[in-house]
Amino acid sequence: MKKTISGLRTTIYFVDDLKAAKTWYAKAFEVQPYFDEPFYVGFDIGGYELGLQPQEKPSNGKVESVVAFWGVHDIEAEFNRLVALGATASEKPAEVGEGIWVATLVDPWGNRIGLIFNPHFGIKP
Repeated sequence: MKKTISGLRTTIYFVDDLKAAKTWYAKAFEVQPYFDEPFYVGFDIGGYELGLQPQEKPSNGKVESVVAFWGVHDIEAEFNRLVALGATASEKPAEVGEGIWVATLVDPWGNRIGLIFNPHFGIKP
């Protein structure tokens, strides 16, 4: 039987300054966008899409119902690098069991960014 859902493809962050966010995310994720239009900017991050979409009316607070966790090799180094780029530390790197480490930060537009090192997923360099 064919599965109807084939997996996660895209995470979208809403920003009120698309140009500044594009520059920040290009530095943060060390990749240039593959899709760059005034209504949407898309980055290919290890085969998954990180999208930036303009938000006409900036929100004072964003809903924290979902956090996308991006795989990393060295969670401490990546966490510190993103803080140096202007992200705000939310939850510092911590082991949650079985060698899995997680951390969260907040980008300059109030979006939560999750980082995860999970040795069971076999992250490839």
